[in-house]
Amino acid sequence: MAPRRAVLLDALGVLLELEPPSPLLRAELAARGVAVTEAEARTALLAEIAFYRAHHDEASDAARLEELRDRCTAVLDSALPPDARGLPDLRAALLASLRFRPYPEVPAALAALRDGGATHLVVVSNWDVSLHAVLAETGLAVLVDGAISSAECGAGKPDPAIFARALELAGGVAPGAALHAGDTVAADVEGARAAGILPVLIARDGAPAPPGVAVLEDLRGLPALAAAYLP
Repeated sequence: MAPRRAVLLDALGVLLELEPPSPLLRAELAARGVAVTEAEARTALLAEIAFYRAHHDEASDAARLEELRDRCTAVLDSALPPDARGLPDLRAALLASLRFRPYPEVPAALAALRDGGATHLVVVSNWDVSLHAVLAETGLAVLVDGAISSAECGAGKPDPAIFARALELAGGVAPGAALHAGDTVAADVEGARAAGILPVLIARDGAPAPPGVAVLEDLRGLPALAAAYLP
């Protein structure tokens, strides 16, 4: 029987990218008769995104997700210019502006990880409960074996608890038979290390990795690295 090996993967910045949202929000508002500049759209979105990041773990189920989206919409509305506020369907405009897509190399890299002996692929992300829907909408859900978000886990990276849940989803793979690919040092590298899992930094922006940590510019090199380092 082949040994079980797990590859854990961060979502945003590793598997998925967010399409530039400012032009999309500006277009959505224009379609509703509201004109804002690119800078005004960007400023409002930065406020909304900051609020979301501070509160996404509160959205642990569908009802709480709806409540969080309402609160995010209120933040966005207050950050828009005064003459652009109060749009009745601003929430719809916001959600339509947040579009995720897989990086081009991701489907082939996931397939190569399978071919190279990774028996389980699990997404581990600091995200609200909608992570599963986003993976399904982008076609990635069928390419992985499971996903765990910080909101549903009750703990986010770098807490080792979320990595432990991911290993459970991988069928109880031991930490020493897993690696985690993420794009941040504090959450992904240090979190994986604390959980006893081999970290790999995905640095699409060319940022350096800490000493002793493998770094890749994208996922194309991950299958070979996993084959070399996983027992």
